[in-house]
Amino acid sequence: MPELPEVETIRRQLAPIVEGRRLEQIEVLDPRWSRPLAPHELEDALRGRRIERLGRRGKYLLWRFSEDVHLAQHLRMTGSVLAEPDPEPIHTRVRMTLARGRAGAVRRLAVVDPRRFGTGELLLGQAALDAFLAARLGPEPFDAGFTAEGMRALLKGRRAPIKALLLDQRRIAGVGNIYADEALFRAGIHPLRVAGRLTGAQAARLRETVIDALSAGIDARGASIDDFRHVDGVRGSFQDRRAVHRVR
Repeated sequence: MPELPEVETIRRQLAPIVEGRRLEQIEVLDPRWSRPLAPHELEDALRGRRIERLGRRGKYLLWRFSEDVHLAQHLRMTGSVLAEPDPEPIHTRVRMTLARGRAGAVRRLAVVDPRRFGTGELLLGQAALDAFLAARLGPEPFDAGFTAEGMRALLKGRRAPIKALLLDQRRIAGVGNIYADEALFRAGIHPLRVAGRLTGAQAARLRETVIDALSAGIDARGASIDDFRHVDGVRGSFQDRRAVHRVR
């Protein structure tokens, strides 16, 4: 947590707030967040820049700033981004202040992360961003190239359990425990089944259920089983619709 649906939910909520506005101030309160850069190095690189676009790849939030400067933010297990939290949560790791917009527009953002695993990676230029993502992420289930044939090729000869393969971000980007469990349950495949032993029909079915589970998570605006919250602090609702993950 958060997985692709939770990160996409945050992106959709944050994009209208931040795109086109200047980052007036950023304070990195936890040096772990910006490693290997010192907090002041990341702050100096981003302060005063215009936020041109907020994108997503897998579980990464991708902040594109003016002059081809990028921030790849990973929320890891317990991260969230809150708008105008009052009071400020005790586990705030980063504060962002946006330049004034229209009356009533959000100005303060807080990156909150109780377990301190979240990160923010500064990347200078599109080529650096592309190389960073290519080294860490495989195709997304929503990519045009994520076909039944592609899924079969991905599984061929793999001796790892199928759930472990689904969780490997270098193979498929964005799937974590919640949605891997849901997809496998919908496909009728045991999580410990050797990936390379799935039939062609099972691989094609699994591709469909991965997409279906992630789509359902996005429609429900994420799952708040533990720490995940929307930008306004509201909980997602997929935890009320899941078929198997942590069901007692």
